[in-house]
Amino acid sequence: MIELRKISITDDNMKECIELEIAPEQKGFVTPNVFSLAEAYNNSKNGLADMPFAIYAGDVMVGFIMYSFVKEEDDVYGEDCYNIWRLMVDKNHQGKGYGRQAMTKLIDEIKTLPFGEAKHIFTSYKPNNTAARKLYASLGFVETGQMDDDELIARLAIK
Repeated sequence: MIELRKISITDDNMKECIELEIAPEQKGFVTPNVFSLAEAYNNSKNGLADMPFAIYAGDVMVGFIMYSFVKEEDDVYGEDCYNIWRLMVDKNHQGKGYGRQAMTKLIDEIKTLPFGEAKHIFTSYKPNNTAARKLYASLGFVETGQMDDDELIARLAIK
């Protein structure tokens, strides 16, 4: 069983999060955690709601996940929505179901609408990232046919 723990720029777990690594064949699929944490910090200074979490299995950090609440006027999706825009599991902890468990926990949290009303959760991934594509589809995400830069967009109804 995993747990999601909030990361802030001053927490002790930030360095540990930055040191997590993906498998070599996944390079180009996931933005490095240091960049994600910097984005979250910068966006918080601009009034945006980014929520970065470390994924823990017991006392061991095994991954990272982040979501945002985005207002319609700030987003490519054309509506107020939640956006899961980072998920990674360290190369030493892949294949144990941690990514699926983290996504399920995060979706459950988002369904409580912690930052405001929304009808959908969006995510995106590279078209050739078959692992992400399968995971998100198995959780109920449906591809919209739209692209965000070079990534496919998928959405999940909140209710």
